[in-house]
Amino acid sequence: MDNKFIRVDEVVQELSVSKPYAYKLIKKLNDELKEQGFITIAGRVNRQYFQERFYGAEEKQGKEME
Repeated sequence: MDNKFIRVDEVVQELSVSKPYAYKLIKKLNDELKEQGFITIAGRVNRQYFQERFYGAEEKQGKEME
């Protein structure tokens, strides 16, 4: 079972960015989730939300269902 959260080291590897920048990205995504009323954990972000925001995962799933 995959972990539901992506951590900074995975973001660094996935996006080829520095660790400080990965922390900034995670904070930005968590701030967006907080505005929507979700509870967040510092230094981690929901994996599904990360994939939707960076790769448009939600749109791809919708097209596959058609």
